[in-house]
Amino acid sequence: MATFATSFISMPYHVVIVGGGIVGLATAYQSLKANPNLKLLLLEKENQLAKHQTGNNSGVIHSGLYYKPGGLKATNCIRGYHMLLDFLQKEQIPYELCGKLVVATQGQELPMLDTLFNRGIENGLQGLEKLSPNQIREIEPHCAGISGIKVPQTGIVDYKAVCEKLALRIREMGGEIALGEKVHAIRSQAQGLMVETVTATHETKFLVNCAGLYSDKVAGMTQRPEAKIIPFRGEYYELKHDKSHLVKHLIYPVPDPNFPFLGVHFTRMIGGGVEAGPNAVLAFAREGYSKSKIDLSELLETLTYPGFLRVAAKYWQTGFGEMYRSFSKSAFTKALQRLIPEIQESDLMPGGAGVRAQACDPQGGLLDDFKIQETERVINVINAPSPAATSSLSIGATISSMLAHKQ
Repeated sequence: MATFATSFISMPYHVVIVGGGIVGLATAYQSLKANPNLKLLLLEKENQLAKHQTGNNSGVIHSGLYYKPGGLKATNCIRGYHMLLDFLQKEQIPYELCGKLVVATQGQELPMLDTLFNRGIENGLQGLEKLSPNQIREIEPHCAGISGIKVPQTGIVDYKAVCEKLALRIREMGGEIALGEKVHAIRSQAQGLMVETVTATHETKFLVNCAGLYSDKVAGMTQRPEAKIIPFRGEYYELKHDKSHLVKHLIYPVPDPNFPFLGVHFTRMIGGGVEAGPNAVLAFAREGYSKSKIDLSELLETLTYPGFLRVAAKYWQTGFGEMYRSFSKSAFTKALQRLIPEIQESDLMPGGAGVRAQACDPQGGLLDDFKIQETERVINVINAPSPAATSSLSIGATISSMLAHKQ
């Protein structure tokens, strides 16, 4: 005979936050710092925190080079960068500001490289340097390029360690974190909201949706979301240990301005070693970390969404190229050889993979900036891909301020 968990109604909260990734945790942390008397509950559907986007990213502390001045990404990344460094130092979490190079390998990339340099200056970055081919080789002897930018502020960290410390501080400040509670309904009532999970019903005055890969689904429980999450898997290789000396900084190509992805690159890891990647292929499930993971209902939803169909029609050649590179180690290696010609297939070992929650609007626009929708009682973080981890404490402070105006 089947048994079912008994649902109960918890005591009322001022705020319920949905999502236990770094954005949800940073929002809880900043909200409690701003108002220690806040009765706050964070809900996470998994049995551990930071399992998805946060736990599978490359651990980069972004400087704010890429983002359009004045946009949410630029303002939150730059402010969040300094807030994150302060937090890492205060909490004694290991990190390294190793710097990065953005390298042009073709003449057609030079205008975009100049645009990035000027954006960095406008965004207040210090110490940016334009590099000649000889200067690139002085800094990265194995790297090929016709021009480059050195960005000293870029760093590396373990964001899972950051989340563990945030969770500790949240609990110390009186916040509650409930694991294994997937939200399946949100109902309005006179004094607030009833948030129903698989095991309980939580009464709250306000709700903040930081559900990442399912942010549009949670948003749809209270309003019509303005975009849909399209999952893109990023796959990595790792350099064999005896080849890690080929990379001294982080090395990035000049990004394609048509896409909100940075291209395959080399990333040093805080625990040692070097990652190479990621590509960007359509995932066949929102949590599709492998090629074989398929959720037919989620895949059908993606393939029939008008916005995705418009993206596919416009960029199908790029999409097929990314898919081919996913299945061909040789093609992946060739992309990496643009930056470091010495790299061979035999130098690469299979690495991990992550899935990026990329919001797409019905017109086929891949949202490049962060997107936050607000109603009377709900704040929905609809689009928060990279550099959300770097920006998280700033995003959290922004949402905390929004909540304060609702009190």
